[in-house]
Amino acid sequence: MDPKALRKLIGTPRDSALLRISLATALQQAGESSEAELQLVEATRMDPAYTAAWKQLGRLRLSLDDPAGAREAWQSGIEAARKNGDKQAEKEMQVFLRRLEKGNT
Repeated sequence: MDPKALRKLIGTPRDSALLRISLATALQQAGESSEAELQLVEATRMDPAYTAAWKQLGRLRLSLDDPAGAREAWQSGIEAARKNGDKQAEKEMQVFLRRLEKGNT
């Protein structure tokens, strides 16, 4: 999807964490990773329980050579997953963290 079309929805009643994740994906595909990161941070602010946003934020930060930021995102995501009872997301992010700590990213 075109990031321009998604940007137009920011600040409207359709603005949501899901919109921000979709925009971040489109931005990342367009090579605008820094802005994608900002949108993912906003998604996690809008809905701190949205584990998909935390997972994607961690992956993006890792791709931006920010392992500390990735670790922080995944740790927050694991905490959110535990509160939600989202065992699958919790396990996935634990695997990401273990790989990060072993240097197998």
